[in-house]
Amino acid sequence: MTDLGDFSEYDGGADASASGDDTTAGDDGQSLAAGDVRESAAGAGESAFEETAVEPRGEDVGIGALCVSQGLRVAEDEEDTTLKAYVTRENRSSVRIGGYLLAPYPDRTATAASQTQASRSTSGETLFCRITGLEYAQQYHADDATEIHARRAMRTDGIEEADYKFVASLEPVAILYDDDGELKRRMTDRVPTPQTVIKQADDTEEIKTGLKIPDEGVFLGHLSVGGEKVRTAASPPTIDYRLKDDYEAGDPLVFRHTLVAGGTGSGKTHGAKNVLRQYLADERTYPMEDGRSVQPAVVQFDPQDEYAQMHDDNPDLDDAFARRLEREGVAYGGVEETTAFVPKVGSASYAASHHRAEQVEFTIPFSMVHDNPWLVAGSGLNDNQYGALVSVLLPRFRRDYGPNGTYDEFTTFLDDPALREELDESGRVHEATFDAVRRRVFGFSHVFDQDARPITDLISEFVRPGGLSVVPTYHITDSRATEAIVLALSSLLIDEKLSNDPTYDRIKETPLILGMDEAHNFLTDADSVQAGKVIKKFTEAAKQGRKERLGLFLITQDPQDIDDAVFKQINTTIVLNLGDEDAIKSVNIPSNLESKVPYMEKGQMVVYSPDNSEPVELIGLPNCLTRHGRD
Repeated sequence: MTDLGDFSEYDGGADASASGDDTTAGDDGQSLAAGDVRESAAGAGESAFEETAVEPRGEDVGIGALCVSQGLRVAEDEEDTTLKAYVTRENRSSVRIGGYLLAPYPDRTATAASQTQASRSTSGETLFCRITGLEYAQQYHADDATEIHARRAMRTDGIEEADYKFVASLEPVAILYDDDGELKRRMTDRVPTPQTVIKQADDTEEIKTGLKIPDEGVFLGHLSVGGEKVRTAASPPTIDYRLKDDYEAGDPLVFRHTLVAGGTGSGKTHGAKNVLRQYLADERTYPMEDGRSVQPAVVQFDPQDEYAQMHDDNPDLDDAFARRLEREGVAYGGVEETTAFVPKVGSASYAASHHRAEQVEFTIPFSMVHDNPWLVAGSGLNDNQYGALVSVLLPRFRRDYGPNGTYDEFTTFLDDPALREELDESGRVHEATFDAVRRRVFGFSHVFDQDARPITDLISEFVRPGGLSVVPTYHITDSRATEAIVLALSSLLIDEKLSNDPTYDRIKETPLILGMDEAHNFLTDADSVQAGKVIKKFTEAAKQGRKERLGLFLITQDPQDIDDAVFKQINTTIVLNLGDEDAIKSVNIPSNLESKVPYMEKGQMVVYSPDNSEPVELIGLPNCLTRHGRD
């Protein structure tokens, strides 16, 4: 009644007896010792049990493999994409969130896109992806949330990695392919196969192509992940990040505007100086409409009096570091063509023992108010009051005193009771409106027409190809006066740049970078008429900057206070450490990088420039390329 064959004759008693005596019966009825059985089995060759190797033969390539059991799906919607890889034990310690991996496709099948282009020869396609998550999972089902597991862990030095799965979640970035010897990228349109071996991206060309980073342009820093520079097998091993700066692939990004945002101590000024130094390199020029190639001029408004130091070399920059900069094509050293244009404001004095740049004192002539009436309006004028100033009072003053009438003459003009009565009786300006305007335009006697040369007489010196003009305002204690000076000069430059009939050809014919530190103080969203006029002017400048070779370079620690109309025109955002949640949200960087901002160390930055590259994390240079800091 059994189908067990020879095992139907099994004698349990005999087995027990043999077990007790540590002997076993042979075919001839003789007993053999257990040791003899093992020896006999060892000599039996193929008839004995063989040990199976757990480790596969050969050498490992890469760090792991894609696994279909964890999900392997590529979709148009990023949320529907599932791409995971198993990472082997030896490689787990080297894997970081944000790192870049490569997964080659197994064939050379041309895609539908390539079939429509006869000139493309597609081969060696590789998926370039980024690590977005890392997790341990149990290799075998077990409950380790127990007292015995916890105490065992407390008494041992580590875990047995073989007992756990280590899985990396991946985000496809692009597909890399060879096109007649040139490495190119395209959107992800293929799913890799299961068990595809993945490896860390360690080739400069592959990484730059995958992230769409230009090979040439304005140097910002080195590519990093989690605060550590990405290393390759090349020399130098770091990957330089640059902004496009020619017209071959569109307009240079400098004329599509830059925002540098960072809190106190984040390295914001250090980084801004290093970027501006690249724009002031001798070889950097931009073509003008008349066919000339001209070096840009930089005008930098400086509330902390730090940028005039760019005239001087950095004494801490040693020869070895300088040679590294030369190998990477990074401009360094003081800019000889640096001049500090010091506004003359009342009795305020300017001391400059921390730099050796030339100093030129200037004043704002009241004649500039005719083109920008809001300069003398202060803040708080309503539409009716501003209309009275622009349409009645200033034209009447110009008629009576001429275009070069001074501020003192204007206040005398407004002190005339006969004028007040005349305008009220004629119905042109109500007496209450007249009084409101008069109160607000008073208080600028220390700003306009001081004992110095008017800035309008210094244009050829103020805007110089290859030159840096710094306007320090640290010595001015009156914030109202500071605002008037900065907006007067920036408006002069913007108006001349955008004009079809400029008064100063030097401004119109020179590529110009307008730098503004603490930009939130001047470009803030406000309800006053004056603020609206300022925002409108800068927004128009930002829109036409590409055509007119005008670039805004805004620096702030409160990006949330900059008006949205201006912010929307910014193409390149450089974000250093920010601790304020509203400030971080306002810079509109991807969420995966946004979460890193509060934890970044000095010099670390996130660059979001959609027309230049994928969003990336960088580490700036440890040394300032010019003098920085006070002794």
